[in-house]
This record gives sequence, structure tokens and C-alpha cells, in this order.
Amino acid sequence: MKFTYNRIAATLIAAFVTGAAWASEPYAVVNDKTIPASHATVMMAEQQAQGAPDSPQLREAVREELIRREVLAQAAAKSGLDRRDDVVAQMDLARQAVLIRAYVQDFMRNNPVSSADVEGEYESIKARMGGKEYLPRHVLVETENQAKAIIARLRAGEAFEAVATESLDPGSRDRGGELGWSNPEMFVQPFAEAMVGLDKGQFTQTPVQTQFGYHVIQMQDVRDVQAPPLAEVAPQLEQRLQQQRLEQHLAELRSAANVR
Repeated sequence: MKFTYNRIAATLIAAFVTGAAWASEPYAVVNDKTIPASHATVMMAEQQAQGAPDSPQLREAVREELIRREVLAQAAAKSGLDRRDDVVAQMDLARQAVLIRAYVQDFMRNNPVSSADVEGEYESIKARMGGKEYLPRHVLVETENQAKAIIARLRAGEAFEAVATESLDPGSRDRGGELGWSNPEMFVQPFAEAMVGLDKGQFTQTPVQTQFGYHVIQMQDVRDVQAPPLAEVAPQLEQRLQQQRLEQHLAELRSAANVR
């Protein structure tokens, strides 16, 4: 069985995060230095979490790896590496990372997101989406006169795809100005207001100004919003709410901290 430093480090961190109470009895002794049984318990748990069955072979592989690690650690200390500034800093940061992960785990456990919270977030997002989705396309130009000229060309029968080649929007220019199915929240207010006022096939009769320039917008299609079922998106919403709570908590801690 092959171990790597990163996997071992991840194992130790994961074990600290779970907060399990591991045994502290001696597991092996290397040059009079005791390896606690807790280290073996950590590695065994990590291997089993990855699907490895408990077996004499696994236990022996874990034991040998712990002995190899201790031999290397003692050699590093003997050479003075444990006192070198950069190594000390890395060890301090590793310990800090363990504490942070444990704190975050504890915070999440003590501040769970309820099913009511998830359902409320789901309904809030649905409300912001509105009842309709729109399939607009547009031409973006620099001046109002340019936009008026494009409107005149469209009134004269020129295809929207043709005038869209002159758009300043590189993301939609090569697609005939198409912006994909969208809800109004995805656009700045003047654009959104003009867009929702159009019927299918219509284009704006006056230029629409935003901070990006002047737009001529055409509505290709409108459809009712088809929101995914709550059960389908609940895990993502729960994770999002958890992250928001954690970020808010971090902001509160940072605000209360005395930083000089």
C-alpha cells in the first residue's frame, strides 16, 4: 500500500476535524519515541473511508507507514530542520489550518440550515426570477445616432442578424446578437425594462441607453419559467446558505477583532 505526504496530511486534518476521541495508548516505539495509537486510528479511518476493508494487511501497512514517518521526522529534527524558520512557519500554518477546519465544522454543526430555510430560499429565488423567461438579442453601439440608424435599417426590412455584426458586444455579435434565455435580473435596469415591454418579434423603436452604450433590442421569444423541483436543487441551496452563514460569521469576527 502506497502512502504520500499529502494523503497523510489530509488524513490527520480530517481526523482533527471530526473531533473524534482517539485512543492515546502507545502503538509503536521508535528510538524510545512513542507513536500513539491515535495516529493509527486516524490513518485506518481514512483508508476505510476510501473503501479499504479492515484487514491485517491494512493494519500492518499503516503501522509500517507510521514507523517510516517517525524515522524521517526524527532524522529531520536531528538535522535541525524543526528549528529552521521556514519549516517552523509551515508547521504553525498546518496547525492553524487544523484548528480552522475544526472550528468551521463545529460552527456548521451548531448552526444547521433547516428544511424551512432551504424552502424559503427556493421561493425567494423563484420570486426574483419572475414568471417569464425571455430570449432577447441586441445590437450595442457607441452613440445614440448609430442606434437610431440601426433602427431605421430594421424598419426598412434589414435582417437583425446582419446589423448585429456591427455590435460592440463580442459575446453576442457572432450569434446574431442572441443573449440566450434570461430573466430580467440578469440585465441592468434600463435594458431589462425595455426588454420586458417587447412582444415576440418586436424590437425597440428608440435607443436604450445603459452604462455600456446604446442598445437596440429585439424579442425573439417568451416562455413561462420552468423552475426545477425543490428536491433537485435542495442540496445546492443548503450549501449556499451554509456558506452565507459562515461568511457572515467570519465578517462579524473580523469586525470585532482588534487588528493593528
